[in-house]
Amino acid sequence: MAQDNFSRVTEFILLGLSDTRELQLLFFTLFLLAYAMVLLGNLLVIVTVRTDPKLSSPMYFLLCNLSFIDICYTSVTAPRVLVALLLGHKAIAFEGCIAQLFFLHFVGSSGMFLLTVMAFDRYTAICRPLHYTAIMARRVCWALVAACWAGGFIHSIVQTVLTLQLPFCGPNTIHSYFCDVPPVIRLACADTALTEWLMASNSGLISLGCFLVLVASYALILARVRARLSQGHWKALSTCTSHVMVVTLFFVPCIFTYLRPAGALPSDKYVCVIYTIFSPVLNPLIYTLRSNEVKESMWRLWKR
Repeated sequence: MAQDNFSRVTEFILLGLSDTRELQLLFFTLFLLAYAMVLLGNLLVIVTVRTDPKLSSPMYFLLCNLSFIDICYTSVTAPRVLVALLLGHKAIAFEGCIAQLFFLHFVGSSGMFLLTVMAFDRYTAICRPLHYTAIMARRVCWALVAACWAGGFIHSIVQTVLTLQLPFCGPNTIHSYFCDVPPVIRLACADTALTEWLMASNSGLISLGCFLVLVASYALILARVRARLSQGHWKALSTCTSHVMVVTLFFVPCIFTYLRPAGALPSDKYVCVIYTIFSPVLNPLIYTLRSNEVKESMWRLWKR
């Protein structure tokens, strides 16, 4: 019987951000500009790092991977949102919805783990500079990046399996502009209390745990910098402050969205815009353009 119920839903309807045509065109313009900035900014970072031998340190290797993740992460949702806003196509096949959910969590959680690794890299460079080369050797960096992707894959598989085992027999209207775990499992024709808590403990605790590790690492850096008043360390403090700001913008909405059962509070689709669109726009600005080395490399690349 569960299998029969499950087969009744063949597509979902994404209601999007607004039903007003004027607002839809406004959101389309904003999303298009944001998506273009994500693509151009992160592609520029990747090309610059890959073509300049001077940017071969572990920090830039990790930044290059973060840029690739940002492109993939935004591309999971943005193209379909743009089509829906422009043409009004709100239907998405059940299989497409599950695929979007899977890749969103796969790439998103991999990005969370990578941000944590980058914070460890920054801590090592500032607080243990004499051991930095040995600790962050190239093979270690590759292993850490591979672990980030593996952790993201395992997390996403768990989320997807928990969603697929639920029966969906209607309704099929999702109050969001993309498929995600909380709004999808609200539509299940079964008691989802246990599944909601399992998903909250999975996604929510990952978001909270990575955020706390990031905050702790930057707090240790701050404590070390306060004891040294050199110009280089104050520059590191300024850099870490900007990193904390963009990390907070990404993780706090994720914690708000996932660290609670899906039915506890109504979903806020506007909060999702912060971590799916706005934060990836800021990453190339905060992590790279504040670096004189990157700006000089971009200028040399432009002249060539």
